[in-house]
Amino acid sequence: MLQLFSRYEFAKAVKETKTERHSRGFSSWSHFVSMLFGQLAGQDSLRGIEAGLASQPRALYHFGIKPVRRSTLAYANAHRTHELFKKIFDRMLS
Repeated sequence: MLQLFSRYEFAKAVKETKTERHSRGFSSWSHFVSMLFGQLAGQDSLRGIEAGLASQPRALYHFGIKPVRRSTLAYANAHRTHELFKKIFDRMLS
């Protein structure tokens, strides 16, 4: 599923939306992969996303992310703009 998203286009969208302006070690790519995993795995809580990602350490390496804590996800969801995800969705839809 992640192969549908060009990392170049993703980085371009991140730059346009300025979502990594105040991020500290938790990249927009990690945020995106975590939330996409939660959606595809049918997780309904951040705890489920954290546990699901932690159970697949080899996959995380190949996705280019590190294990994610639910507090980090909660903070990112609360403080990052949704514009990046909207832009990615619009590009994928077109």
